[in-house]
Amino acid sequence: MEWIVDAHLDLAWNALQWGRDLTQSVPTIRAQEAGTPGKGRAQNTVALPEMRQGAVALCFATLMGRSTGVFNPIVDFRSPTQTYGIARGHLAYYHALAYSGEAVILTDRVGLEAHITAVEQALAGTGAGPSRIGMVIAMESADAILDPAQLGDWVAAGVRIIGPAHQGMGRYAGGTGVEAGLTPAGFDLLDQMARHHVILDVTHLSDRAFWQALDRFDGTVIASHNNCRALVAHQRQLDDAQIKALAARGAVIGAALDVWMLEFGFVKGQSSNRGIGLARVAEHIDHVCQTAGSTRHAAIGSDLDGGFGREQAPDDLDTIADLQRLSPLLQARGYSDSDIEAIMHGNWLRILREAWR
Repeated sequence: MEWIVDAHLDLAWNALQWGRDLTQSVPTIRAQEAGTPGKGRAQNTVALPEMRQGAVALCFATLMGRSTGVFNPIVDFRSPTQTYGIARGHLAYYHALAYSGEAVILTDRVGLEAHITAVEQALAGTGAGPSRIGMVIAMESADAILDPAQLGDWVAAGVRIIGPAHQGMGRYAGGTGVEAGLTPAGFDLLDQMARHHVILDVTHLSDRAFWQALDRFDGTVIASHNNCRALVAHQRQLDDAQIKALAARGAVIGAALDVWMLEFGFVKGQSSNRGIGLARVAEHIDHVCQTAGSTRHAAIGSDLDGGFGREQAPDDLDTIADLQRLSPLLQARGYSDSDIEAIMHGNWLRILREAWR
C-alpha cells in the first residue's frame, strides 16, 4: 500500500465551524449528526482514524476564512479582524492536536524527514499510517493576514503555504467566480511570501490573478486542489496553458474529489453523484500527466469534507481511506509502480524538500 499525501483538507474548519471531533471515527461523527439539517451533515468522509487506516499520513491542513463582503456565518466574515480570529483559532486547533499526540506540525526539512521515517516504519510494522499525522499548515485565502507586513508573524506560527484567494473578490486577489486580478496589497503579499520562502498555492485564483502571480512570484508554486478545464469547463479549473506553465515552474497539481469539479453540469444540492466514481479523478490525473508530459506534476488534493460530504464525492468513496482505490485505477491506465508512488506522495515530498532546502 502506497502512503498518501493529501494537499488539501479543511480539518480545523470541520472541527470548529462544523463541530466535528475528528479524533472520533467517521461512523461515530455520522451518528452524532444524524437528523441534523444542512448539506453534508451525517455525510462526512474525513476523520483522523480513517486517515491512519488509509495511510493518509501527511496533509496540508488549512486555515480557512475569508472577508469578501458577502457574509456567510461559517466561512465569510464581515471584517478582516474576525477572519484573523477564525484563522488563529484554526491554527490553535492544529497545535492542540500536536500537543495531544494526534499530529505533528511540519515546518522544516528536518521534521519532514523524521516524519517520512516514522511513516515508513509504521507501514512496515502495522500496514497503516503512524499515530501522529503530519500536517503542513496552509492558508486558503489570505484575507486573515491583516497586512502583508504581518506575514512574518504567521510564518513564525507555522504557516508554510498560502493561497491568496478563495471564492469571490478577496482582499489580495480575485478568486473563483470573478475576473479581477491581484490587488496592490496582493503584489506586496507575494513579495513578502518570497522573502519568507512561503509556498504559493494558485488554487482558486482568477485567470488574471493566476498569470500575474506566476509573473511576480519567483518561489515555489503549487496548485493544491485543481482539476482540468479541458474535461470540465469552468473557471475554477486549470486550462492546458496553465497546466503547462505550472509544469515549467516545477509545480505539482493536486486532483480534487468534489464531483462538481468532475462532472460538467453537476448542480450542487440538486444533482446526484451516482455513476461518478474515482475513475473520473484518475482521468484528471492522467490529463495533467499527458499535458505536462510527465508524472512529476500530478498528485492528490482531495478537498474531502470541504463544505460537502458523500453526496458530492465520488460514489465509490465512503471515507478518505478509499483514496487507496486510486492506485489500481492508475495501474489500469498503464502507470508504473514508480509513477503511482510519485502521484500518491512522492511529488508532494519533492515540493516540500525543494521549498525547505
